[in-house]
Amino acid sequence: MKKVAVLGSGAVGDTLSTGFLKHGYPVMRATRDPSKLQAWKAAATGEASVGTYAQAAAWADIIVLAVKGLVAEEVLDQAGHDNLANKTIIDTTNPMGSEPPDGGVIRYFTGPNESLMERLQKRVPAAHFVKAFNSVGNALMVNPKIDPPPTMFICGDNADAKQETTKILTTFGWEICDCGGVAGARPIESLCILWCIPGFLRKEWQHAFRLVKPQG
Repeated sequence: MKKVAVLGSGAVGDTLSTGFLKHGYPVMRATRDPSKLQAWKAAATGEASVGTYAQAAAWADIIVLAVKGLVAEEVLDQAGHDNLANKTIIDTTNPMGSEPPDGGVIRYFTGPNESLMERLQKRVPAAHFVKAFNSVGNALMVNPKIDPPPTMFICGDNADAKQETTKILTTFGWEICDCGGVAGARPIESLCILWCIPGFLRKEWQHAFRLVKPQG
């Protein structure tokens, strides 16, 4: 199994790290202060370790970026661009600003014709970014109990990286919709805004999107 680095110590990183371990992947979680993750490592089952961003990125075959959008570029710099080159980076981030929601609608720091992932791809051009996991809450990211399976919308410029990500998503119980190149991250990142509205307005967080097609 390929080695997976999960950059981020929050709930998304916790869920995805545990999910990868569950499916047999070796996992290294990373944050600025790896001592914060020692409790997770002690409780984890499988081949689990912790390290700095640079250590994890150098060690891994696949990297999961699971940090706040506001610090995503900084985290990639700390991971080391050479450590990220030619590797699949599954980008779970959204460009959420620090302002409170407006009537349940979260505010983004990107404009309508750009996405955070496009910024990240430009910052580390040798890496292969694939957008995924950004349009659902962490509670449903791994093998959601939803029938029929929900749809994960992905995009990225590298076909092999998308194929690698698709294999993971299928294992994690998702149907996949490939939305093309990196520019597809613009509408995919916007899906998080829509996903969050029922939560902020009615405290409804247990839902996911599905692309419905006609029969026959």
